[in-house]
Parts: sequence; structure tokens; C-alpha cells
Amino acid sequence: MDIRVRFPGGKRVDARVGAHCVRTDQSLEHGGQGFAPEPFDLFLASLASCAGLYVLTFCQARQLPTEGIWLEQHQEFDPTSHALTQVTLTVHLPATFPDRYRDDVQHAADGSKLVKMLAAPPKVVVHTETDDLAARVSWVA
Repeated sequence: MDIRVRFPGGKRVDARVGAHCVRTDQSLEHGGQGFAPEPFDLFLASLASCAGLYVLTFCQARQLPTEGIWLEQHQEFDPTSHALTQVTLTVHLPATFPDRYRDDVQHAADGSKLVKMLAAPPKVVVHTETDDLAARVSWVA
């Protein structure tokens, strides 16, 4: 599936993902209006959400209740370059969660597509192209 991006004004950037529109903006301190999360924040939220989906699927497959389960993600950045240096995901389990599944649920989160992708990142190729595609593409927000 291709993703198409447009610029609706200001610092906003919208991405069309299938039938959905993912809206982003920059915070006030970064020159935006704070209308939506910043793109990098969505990336981080996608990482946590993907791990959460794997935890949810693990529990559902074993008919384990998910009440009281939640994930917390902490990011660390290099103070000089501001580069992301570490992401720590913690799966919080209620005391009633079966002991025999505690390690397995951690492995489920660790096996999410985005966690694996970050362990072996894909090559990203960026290029420009001049065409009249903008005139031919209709976008329904």
C-alpha cells in the first residue's frame, strides 16, 4: 500500500493511508498550531501501539483477560545530537496475571513488527520527481 502526503497549511502534514487520513502538525514551540501530534511522536506511538497489539493478540489467543494490562514506553535521546538512543517498553501486568505467561507476554511485545524492524532497519531511499501528478490525484480528506 502506498502512502500519499499533502500539506494542508501551516506546519500541518497529512498522510493518506488506505481509507484513513493521519494528520500531523508541529507543536507551538516548533512553529505549528499543535493541531495534531508531530510526525516523530506518531512514529513513537506506532512503536508502542504495535507492541501493544502483539500483547493483546497473545492474551486473546489464550483467552487471558486484558483488564489491568498496559504498556509504557520511555525514550532516551543523546543530549548533544538529540538522536534517539534507546526505547524501553514496559508491559505492566496485574498481580492476577498468570505467572506462567509473564515471560511469554514480554516476548510477544518484543516480537512486534516495529520492534523487529528497528533491530534491522530497512534502507530508505528518497528521490525527487517532476510531474503533474498533483493535478491528477484527487484527495478526499
